[in-house]
Amino acid sequence: MKNKKNTTILLHSNDAMELPINIVVMLVVGMVALAALVAIIPPPTKNMSVYIDSAGASGTPDIIMTDGNAVIVDSATAQNPFYVRVTLSATDTDGNPVRDASVVLRGLGGVATATTGSDGRAVLITDPAMVAMGPNQNEGTMDLTISANGFYDYEKEDAVMIVRTA
Repeated sequence: MKNKKNTTILLHSNDAMELPINIVVMLVVGMVALAALVAIIPPPTKNMSVYIDSAGASGTPDIIMTDGNAVIVDSATAQNPFYVRVTLSATDTDGNPVRDASVVLRGLGGVATATTGSDGRAVLITDPAMVAMGPNQNEGTMDLTISANGFYDYEKEDAVMIVRTA
């Protein structure tokens, strides 16, 4: 009988409504706080321009570089995994260097990462993950991704072309 009496008191009590109302109020306050935090995160506002200054490949870390984004590899070098080196510069639309940008070059089994310096330049070398071409593969490409605070991400498929010569 005691249980029935407590149930009756709870059903006729105004305290039973406080808990759901408190939960709704806390949920609304939490959503407003989350919206305020999201609003203060600065969105990317600028585009960046990326120019591949030079590229090269070799079976050893001593790489001869050529201007542009094309890498010519002779058949002897292409038979085994080899290093690829790329130098690039990143600027904003006004020509100012993009500093501290994360740069990733990947493809053909190789990966290179770097960070741009105060001059907006970065040097990428696929070490220790060296690039490999298949026995019947005469060309391949590597993709480039760059991200920096305040800038839209730069993604370029086939940014570096690797060609095997006879």
